[in-house]
Amino acid sequence: MRVTLLGPQRRPTVDQVIGHIDGHAPLATVTAGWEEREPDDAEMNSLLGGRGINLGLYGRWLDVHDRDPEYAAAELDHRAAIDELRQLHLVQLESALGAMYTLARRSGDRPRAIAAALADAEAVVRQVDDSHLARVRAAHEDFGAAYPAEERPVIAEHRASVRQILEQAAGLIVAGGHVGVLVRTLALFNVAACIPPAVVAWSAGAMALTDHVVLFHDRAPHGPTPAEIYDDGLGLIRDIVLLPHARRRLRVDDLTRMAILARRFAPARCVVLDDGTQMDLSADGALPPSARVVAVDGHIVPLEEA
Repeated sequence: MRVTLLGPQRRPTVDQVIGHIDGHAPLATVTAGWEEREPDDAEMNSLLGGRGINLGLYGRWLDVHDRDPEYAAAELDHRAAIDELRQLHLVQLESALGAMYTLARRSGDRPRAIAAALADAEAVVRQVDDSHLARVRAAHEDFGAAYPAEERPVIAEHRASVRQILEQAAGLIVAGGHVGVLVRTLALFNVAACIPPAVVAWSAGAMALTDHVVLFHDRAPHGPTPAEIYDDGLGLIRDIVLLPHARRRLRVDDLTRMAILARRFAPARCVVLDDGTQMDLSADGALPPSARVVAVDGHIVPLEEA
């Protein structure tokens, strides 16, 4: 599988990177992150040379809710439980990360003591993250055991249709939008079971392909929010935290804050996906040397210099 990650497509470049994909086979597309605008893919399909076949995952999800009200009600309750876990996680993070920021900015005559205290604070943050992710996974497992997707006729019908399209496709194109909807619909319709040989994704679509989706926004209207592990992603990309719109959403000039971001998720690399970015991952999923990452000192540098 060949994976190409792109920056936000305000000035589209996807048409420049599909040349390596078999020119005679269709390209399966995912625009579920656009939610109600999912069908508005004419411009993107034009960039793909008219080869796009939209998997229609958001529309399929709506159809499941219409035709399987029992599942819909249970899923709504499940999402409420996950949202509650997320809010509790943020409360814990505010305190734990606050200690890290304070210690990282502290100076004194005993730097070894400060470094030891900072390491302890980092361990607390990692424990908060790990515990939260474990609770989210447990909640998903409980829901899946109570309402197995493969045993719901409507879901099974859509899964079969999605698989048929993917089996005929030379590539999978995943657009951005609402990352939560992307993660949910990609999982519900089991897209990971039949990935074509080439994958191109950008923004939230790229985030949804990772093993852990991390949300971040230092410049939210109501003030900065802690970066948070949201959920497991599709898992096609591992040990990478993707940061689309990084320079618009992160305080990149706050080196302490950026350094803690890099430390917190290590050994995973925090990778910047700004406008114009194109990264072709190696066959084993490794980043190219030119990929721009957040270094342990907080600066954004090419991977080869980190």
